[in-house]
Order: sequence, then C-alpha cells, then structure tokens
Amino acid sequence: MNYTLNQLKVFLKVTQTESITKAAEELHLTQPAVSIQLKNFQDQFEIPLTEVVGRQLYITEFGREIATAAEMILEGVYELNYKTLAHKGQLTGRLKMSIVSTGKYVMPYFLADFLKMHQGVELVMDVTNKAKVIESLENNEVDFSLVSVLPDSIAVESIKLMQNKLYLVSNADTKLKKGVYDNTIFEQLPLIYREQGSATRLVMEQFIRANSLPVLKKMELTSNEAVKQAVVAGLGSSIMPLIGIKNELSNGELQIMPVKKFPIKTNWHLIWLKNKKFSSAAKAYLDYLKKEKDNIIHSKFDWFERY
Repeated sequence: MNYTLNQLKVFLKVTQTESITKAAEELHLTQPAVSIQLKNFQDQFEIPLTEVVGRQLYITEFGREIATAAEMILEGVYELNYKTLAHKGQLTGRLKMSIVSTGKYVMPYFLADFLKMHQGVELVMDVTNKAKVIESLENNEVDFSLVSVLPDSIAVESIKLMQNKLYLVSNADTKLKKGVYDNTIFEQLPLIYREQGSATRLVMEQFIRANSLPVLKKMELTSNEAVKQAVVAGLGSSIMPLIGIKNELSNGELQIMPVKKFPIKTNWHLIWLKNKKFSSAAKAYLDYLKKEKDNIIHSKFDWFERY
C-alpha cells in the first residue's frame, strides 16, 4: 500500500461528516479534490470503504475499521510533531473546540493571538448547531464549546466572553416608518427561521412565546448564512445575531427594524465539562482567555457595543 497522510486526513473527515461536500468545507478543499483523494485511497483496498445509496454517502463496516486505524496513525504523527516542539521548550498539543455556527464570527478573535504565541498548538474546531455542540461536549470529544445558551442537561463550568444581541432585520428595500414598531408588526411580517437545534432558533422561539407574538412563519433554513441571504433577497425578515451581519449593515444590504423589547440579549459563554482534566494546551488557553478577554473585546468588538 502507498497511501499518504493527506489521504488519511481526507478519508477520516469523510467518515466523520458522511458527506464529501461537508468534508470539503471543513478541510477548505474543493469537492473534486476530496473526491479524487477518496478514490485514490479506495483504490488501495479491494473491499469498499464507502457506498452511495440514492444520493446519501454511507461508510461501510470495513470503512469504519479503516477510519479507526487512520485516526490512530494520524494521532501518532501529531504526537511526533508535539514531542519535537516540546523538546524545544514550546507549548504543544491539540486544542479541540466545538462552536455554534454564529460563533464563527466571535471565537477566532479570542484565539488568534494565543495561536500566534504558541506555534506548537494545533486548533481543531468544529462549527455546527447547538445540539451537536452539546453532544460533542457531553461525549468529552472537545476541550471547550462556545454557546449563547447554557445547557441544563450536563454539568459545566464557564467563562462569559461577551454579550450577544439579536435584532429583527429586513432587506434594504423594506420601507420603515418613523419611530418604533410594536408587536403587531409580526402579524404581517413573514419570518425566516433557523433549523431545530439552533441556538438562534431556541432564543427566537422563547422570545416569541414569552411575548405571545402572532408570527407568520415563512421558511426554515439550515445556516445563518442561508437565512442572511434569504433576507437580503427579500424572501422575508428574521431575528438574527448582530455579530453575523456587520458587513451587510455597513453596505446597506440589511437594516435593523426598530421594535419594542429588541434587541434580545444573551451572552456568549465558553464552557467545559465540570472536573474536566485539561491538557497543558487547554489549561494555557483558559489562563490566557481569563487575562486577555476584556482587551480583545475592546480592540476587536468596539463596533458591536455601539448598537
């Protein structure tokens, strides 16, 4: 056999996502590149690693066994790299995180300088919905998770990073009256929802129930970006986190609708399992965050505080 480490990484990511499209996104590769690597890896085995039924990709039992072996090989490679760096006196290890989808507008700013200071630390970050974030934390697959709604199903410890604000937004063509709207605006306003399991969806529905809003549900989409583009296109309005619409507000594609009791306010929290045994990299990051988070908020999110 003549497989490469890159083929192992690609195959392992495909088994984890069960999707060439999702694997390509997470690996920052094109779909054809992932397909070629997968085919080259498969060609070295007489037994199928994957199969396609309809349009769904499935991993065979043999493929699962190979994936387990691939993960062990890659972990060994990482360990060799870490030992080399540690011998030079550098902080080393893998920092594993799972974050809710809108957290991608927040978390990189709280990581950038730490990773620059510690070149031997490798970041593994999964961006998904709240339900999967909590599942990965509960299974002890990650060191930290970023959420805007604290879970009540598991015992966690947390550090508050910054405030999260959600506004009712529409596209640039929507004519807004002067002053502030009351709740009757929702009787005629088609609302676009995030999917079940999304933290934005949860906060939005809790607010609607608490205020007995007469909403008109228009559609349901599976990512913040999809909702944003649908609103920009004029398919409806939505309740969206401010953190994810900075550019669209600046260039005039979206506008905030002034409505009583808005914005909805929550907080971004970095959480971890109670009594979690941290690696040296995870412990160092937590210490860094406690020391630097206020400076990061002041330097990177001053625009956010003006709304």
